[in-house]
Amino acid sequence: MLRPKIPTNPTPAGHLAPLVVVEPTAVVPSAQVPPPAPVAPATSRPTVQLTPGTALALVGGGTAVVLVVGAVLVSMLLAVAITGASVAVCALVIRSLAHADAKRR
Repeated sequence: MLRPKIPTNPTPAGHLAPLVVVEPTAVVPSAQVPPPAPVAPATSRPTVQLTPGTALALVGGGTAVVLVVGAVLVSMLLAVAITGASVAVCALVIRSLAHADAKRR
């Protein structure tokens, strides 16, 4: 029931192209190419040069990233603190209700 059915390859029907005879061609060696000249080594000078404007932009961008990450972390900490406080209030209310029910009996 779960066995795959493998299709069989039917015999081709229709127009078949005649076989083409390919004759080998002679290979002619080309002239020798001289090896490439050695490339001069790159200078050790840094490619990025910091100007006062770019340094100020980098400091401003870094400050913005720190402020955004700090705001996200503080908001997450605040969410955890609010959740903990609400769970504590719920626990006190449930404890008070259970204690009041026990006094009535």
